[in-house]
Amino acid sequence: MLVIGLGRFGASVAETLVKQGREVLAIERSPELVQQWASTLTHVVAADATNIDALRQLGAQEFSSAVVGVGTSIESSVLITVNLVDLGIEHLWVKAITPSHGKILTRIGANHVIYPEADAGVRAAHLVGGRMLDFIEFDDGFAIVKMYPPKETQGFTLAESQVRSKYGVTIVGVKSPGEDFTYAVPNTMVTRRDVLIVSGHVDLLERFAARP
Repeated sequence: MLVIGLGRFGASVAETLVKQGREVLAIERSPELVQQWASTLTHVVAADATNIDALRQLGAQEFSSAVVGVGTSIESSVLITVNLVDLGIEHLWVKAITPSHGKILTRIGANHVIYPEADAGVRAAHLVGGRMLDFIEFDDGFAIVKMYPPKETQGFTLAESQVRSKYGVTIVGVKSPGEDFTYAVPNTMVTRRDVLIVSGHVDLLERFAARP
């Protein structure tokens, strides 16, 4: 995997990929950041990725996937993305700063545009002060959440609490402390110490998570 830009987003992606056992080539313009991450990442190189010849010399064209984490300069982000498209890299995940920036990236060939700051803000808004522990939303308003169980589900099986018919959401699985995750079935018992994995429309999930 090719990762360009070792700011907070790019570095986090690169570090996680390495932990997953993936081979990573990280390209960063700043010598200071290269030195900072040299002992953690597989391969880190100081180079200007807006220069397509520099990318060719590093063998960027041999990668099928790349992540562009450059966010301080829209111009640099666009130039790097164009270079990667011209080099024939098939899968491009590119960080965008604004919707207009994202639209440009999509039009020039980025097939995955990421808005880390905006996505983090939306996620935090769902998590603050509620039962939700994690929140993943999809494009069609569907989401999956990890949450503590409302009181009305505690001490009952899923068939007894009838969550789906009452609230329109589906409890996909239950995680009890010290036990493996289990997929939910009608006779699954929920306790106050459990964590639920629940799917459904965002509005319905919010209503269910707001239950006492």
